[in-house]
Amino acid sequence: MSPLEIVVRGVARRKFRPERAILYLTVHREGWSRESVYRDAATVHGAVVESLKDLLARDVIDEWSSDTLRVFSYRPYDGDGHRQDPAYSTRIRIDAVFTDFEELSKFIDRWAAADGVDVGNVEWAITQDNRRTYERDLRREAVDDAVAKAQAYSDAVGRGAVTATQLADPNMLSDSGASMVRAASIAAPGAAPALELRSEDIEIAVAVDARFLAS
Repeated sequence: MSPLEIVVRGVARRKFRPERAILYLTVHREGWSRESVYRDAATVHGAVVESLKDLLARDVIDEWSSDTLRVFSYRPYDGDGHRQDPAYSTRIRIDAVFTDFEELSKFIDRWAAADGVDVGNVEWAITQDNRRTYERDLRREAVDDAVAKAQAYSDAVGRGAVTATQLADPNMLSDSGASMVRAASIAAPGAAPALELRSEDIEIAVAVDARFLAS
């Protein structure tokens, strides 16, 4: 009896507590004078930056950046649909990576109520070093899952122990003309390790495609 080829996808996923919070802010001022609008925006921006510098000195944040400035004009319409004189707008983006979530809440409470500051979203994250460690461990678990699935298929048709012949990231295995059993209903990501952001924990999911031979 010829060996049976079995192709499966192994999956592993786990949730981790967030370790970083990336806060996105925008300083936004509008008015009828280009100079005063820009000056007011610069004043508000300076106050936010000073606050971030203090947080950086206290190790509350890892880093901050402000490298996007947009100054533009537009002509609004009045209540009767007539275009008015040009109005001016200045927008300055600020990003900050927080390590202390209590201080993050205090910072948001302070600046969300400030005139000229738009508090955007918070992106939860983990450190790159820990992410690599978590992904390494999950890859091993995904391989174990693939082996277990392949062996279960082999047992179901009365074959023996399975031997791995190929391992690959999802959708990277070469096609084969030999007969095979393929796991077709796996709820797993179709790409390399990916983050799925949740309101509380961060889920990391890893998938691996594997080809086995069963005697």
